[in-house]
Amino acid sequence: MRIVFFLTILFSLAGQAFTQNHDLSALKADEAGRRVIAYFDAYNAGEDQLRAFFTDNIAADSLKQRPVEPRLAFHKQVRANHGKIELVSVVSIAPDEIKVIGRAAAGEMIGYDFNISPDKKIAGMGIGPVEEVSAPPIVQAPKTAAELPSSVEKLFDTLSADGEFSGVVLVAKDGTPIVSKAYGLADAAKNVPNRVDTKFNLGSINKMFTRISIGQLVKAGKLSFSDKLSRVLPDYPNKAIADRVTIGQIVTMTSGLGNFFNEKFLAGDPNKIRSLQDYLPLFVDVPLEFEPGTKSRYSNAGYLVLGLVIEKLSGQNYYEYVREHVFKPAGMTDTDSFEIDKLPPNTAVGYMTRAAGAGGAPRPNTKAQPGRGSSAGGGYSTAGDMLKFAAALKSGKLVIPNDDGTFPTEFTTAGFAGGSEEENSIFLTSARSGYTVIVLSNLDPPSAEQPGIQVRDWIKQILQ
Repeated sequence: MRIVFFLTILFSLAGQAFTQNHDLSALKADEAGRRVIAYFDAYNAGEDQLRAFFTDNIAADSLKQRPVEPRLAFHKQVRANHGKIELVSVVSIAPDEIKVIGRAAAGEMIGYDFNISPDKKIAGMGIGPVEEVSAPPIVQAPKTAAELPSSVEKLFDTLSADGEFSGVVLVAKDGTPIVSKAYGLADAAKNVPNRVDTKFNLGSINKMFTRISIGQLVKAGKLSFSDKLSRVLPDYPNKAIADRVTIGQIVTMTSGLGNFFNEKFLAGDPNKIRSLQDYLPLFVDVPLEFEPGTKSRYSNAGYLVLGLVIEKLSGQNYYEYVREHVFKPAGMTDTDSFEIDKLPPNTAVGYMTRAAGAGGAPRPNTKAQPGRGSSAGGGYSTAGDMLKFAAALKSGKLVIPNDDGTFPTEFTTAGFAGGSEEENSIFLTSARSGYTVIVLSNLDPPSAEQPGIQVRDWIKQILQ
C-alpha cells in the first residue's frame, strides 16, 4: 500500500487494526464530531472552503504552531495523491480524540486521528494507511513485469489461506489475462467453491454504469447537466428539492442528497425493495444536507434519483436500460441486477467476517440486503465481464462523462470500488500502462480493495 503523508506533531496510523462502525450519527450528535464531518466536506469542496474551515475550526494554539497555509499545502498533496475522500466509518469517539476512516476515489482506505481541544475544536490530525483486518502477509514486491503474476498469486494464496480473501483476482495486460484465479467458497453451506466465472455483488461500482447512461442521454440531446431535476422529473415527490438541484450536481455528488441506508431502511424489510420506486420513500422527504453546489458528500440517494431520470427519459426501467445500452455493447452477458431470492447458479453468497467476531464463522447477510440492487449499486458481475467493460472504455464504446457534462476525447484511466458488509470489489484500468486489475470478493471490505491497491502499486513501481 502506498504511504500517504503525515502531519507533523502527530503520529502515523499505519499498521493499526480498526473495527468500523458505518453509522455516522454519533458524529452528528457531537460538536467535535460535526467538525470532523465538516472537514471532509471542505476537503472535497476545494482550497477556499478548506482554508475557511481551518480558520474557523482549528484550535488557536494549534494554528500558532502551524498556520493555515502550510496545512493547505499538505492537503493539496493529499488531494493530488488520492483525489476526493469519502468519510465511511467511525472507529472511536472520545472527549479528546476522534478516529474515523475515509475511502479515496480509487478505493484505498485511509485512517484519520483528530485530536480535540477542550473547546471542541481540532487541535491536530494525523493521516495514514489503515488496515481494517489483520495485516496482509508480506510478499516480495516484483521487480519486473515477468515477476508480477507469481507475486500476485502468492499474495492472494496467502490471504486466502489466512481467511482474509474469498473471491476472484484477474490481472490483465493489454486485454489478455496474466493472472486469473478463484479462491474460497461461493456458498459455504453447500461447500460450493468460487470459480473464475462466479458472479459477485459489485456494490457501488454500479454507479459508473449509471453515470455512463446519463452521459448517453446527454449525447442524445435528452438531458443536460445544467437541467434542474424538476425539469426532467416534474412529478418528483419533493418539488422543493427538485427545483434546487441540477443533474450535474447529482452526478458529482454536490447536490446535498444523502443516503437511503438509514433508519427507515433498517426498520423495514429490505428484501421487499424490488424497484427504484421502492427506494424513494426512504429519503424523498429528508431535507438536503447542504446547499446544492457548496459541498461534496457521497450520495447513494442521488444515484438512485439518476436511475429514475434514466427511466423517465428512456421509457425503460433502469435494469432494462443498462442491460441494453451498457452491458450489451460491452459484451457483458453475465452482468445484471438480480433479485436476492432469484440469484442464478454460480453466484457468490456474501459473508460478514467482522460481525462474526474473533474465531467466529463468517455468516451471510442476505436478510439485510435489498431485494434488488439499484442505480446506486448492488448489481452482479464476473471478473471476465469487468475485463470486457475495461475494453469498452478503452475503445470508446462506453464513455464516462466529465464532471462538467462534457466528454473526454480519449480514455486514460478509471478506478472505482464498491463495498459493504459481506462484499467488496475494486476495478482499476489504465490505457497508459495497459494493465487492468479486478478483484471481486464475497467478504467484508477491504478484502478486495486492499490487495487490489497493492497490485496497482506494484505495477506503478515496475513501470517507473
